[in-house]
Amino acid sequence: MIVSRFAPAPTGYLHIGHVVNAIYVWGVTRARGGRVLVRVEDHDRRRSRAEFESALLLDLAWLGFAADEPPVRQSDRGAIYEKALDRLRAEELVYACGCSRGEILSVNPSSAELRYPGTCAGKALREQPGVGVRVRLERSLERFADLRHGLQEQRPSEQCGDLLVRDRDGNWTYQFAVTVDDDEQGVTLVVRGDDLLSSTGRQIQLARLLGRAEPPQYLHHPLIMKTPTFAGGSGGRGQKLSKADGDTGIRELRAAGWTSSKVMAHAMALVGSG
Repeated sequence: MIVSRFAPAPTGYLHIGHVVNAIYVWGVTRARGGRVLVRVEDHDRRRSRAEFESALLLDLAWLGFAADEPPVRQSDRGAIYEKALDRLRAEELVYACGCSRGEILSVNPSSAELRYPGTCAGKALREQPGVGVRVRLERSLERFADLRHGLQEQRPSEQCGDLLVRDRDGNWTYQFAVTVDDDEQGVTLVVRGDDLLSSTGRQIQLARLLGRAEPPQYLHHPLIMKTPTFAGGSGGRGQKLSKADGDTGIRELRAAGWTSSKVMAHAMALVGSG
C-alpha cells in the first residue's frame, strides 16, 4: 500500500504554494490507490501557532482534501524522537555541538549551502541546555531515483556536514523529525517541492542509520515562483513563493469570493507558467 503525507508547518496561513503541493500529494497518491496522512510539522516552537494550525486544517477541508487518518503533530512526538536519538547514541554517532549558525557561516561564507565543518566532533562536549546535538554522517554517495527528475547522486557529508538533529534551544530539527516521522508512520512515497530535492540524500542516509532498509520513493514537483502580480514579487522570478506573499493566502482568496475549484485551477496554472 502506498502511503504519502501532506505536511504543512503552522508558521503562517495556507497559501497557493501549499495548494500546489496538496494537488500533487493527493493526485499522485490516489492515482496509485494509496493513502494520505496529514502531519502538522510544528517542530519550530518559536514560530508555530495554534491559530495557524486551525486555519490550515480548515482551508484544507474547504479545498476538499481529506486525510485517511486524524492529523498528527510533531510537538506531540518528542518521546519518539528521543528514542530514535538514543538508537544513534548507542551506535556512537551522536555528539554535542556548541557552534552558532553565525560561527558556522563564518568558516565558509560563500558556500551555496550552510555546511558544518565538524568543529565540535572531537570535543566530547556534554549534552545540556544551550548546546545542540549532531549526528555523524557517513562519507558516502547516496543514489536515488526521483519519479520526476530521474537518477540523483548526492554526497550529504560534503553538502551539509554532520546533521544538526536538535538545536541549541532544544527544538528538534526538520531533517531529523521528518526522517523519523516518515519511517515511524510507514510513509512510502514523499511528494514535495523542488526546493527540498537537495535534502533527500541526507534523509535517506539518516533513515538507514536509524535502521530503515528501504527508503521511500520521492517525487519533487515544480514550485510557484514570484512574479510582480504577487505581494513582495517585485524581485521577479527566481524566488520561491512564501507565506509572506499575502495575496496568495487561501483565506484572502476565500474572502474575495473565490471557489475552491477556482483556487486549485489557478494554482496549477501558475505552476504551468513557471
